Amino acid sequence: MAKRILVVEDNDLNRKLFCDLLRANGFAVEPVADGEAVIERTRQFVPNLVIMDISLPTVSGLDLIEQLKADKDLRAIPILAVTAYAGKGDEDRIRQAGAEGYLAKPVSIGPFMVAVRKLV
Repeated sequence: MAKRILVVEDNDLNRKLFCDLLRANGFAVEPVADGEAVIERTRQFVPNLVIMDISLPTVSGLDLIEQLKADKDLRAIPILAVTAYAGKGDEDRIRQAGAEGYLAKPVSIGPFMVAVRKLV
C-alpha cells in the first residue's frame, strides 16, 4: 500500500509540483490549500507524512504544527516544513514547534525527495 502524504501549500504552482512529484514516486497524495482545513483533513486522510508550508493566508503553519503535535491521535505523524522562512533562527523555531524536517524554498527535487523518504 502506498504511503500517504498530506501536502499543505497555498501556492497553486508549488502544491501541484509537490503533488505531481510525490505521485510520480509512488505516494498517495492529498493536497490542501486552506490552512483552516488541515486538522480535519489530517484526521480523514491519516497521512504517513505532512508537508507543511509555514506562510499560509488564514493560519500560520507554525500554529498548525503545534496543533498537530498537541493532538494525541495526530502527534506521531512526522512533519516536513517547506518554507520561504530561511532567516536566522527560523529553522530552530520551526523544529521547536514540532517539525521533524525542514527545507528552505526554493526547493530542489533531490533534497526534497531525500527529506520525504527519510521521514516516511
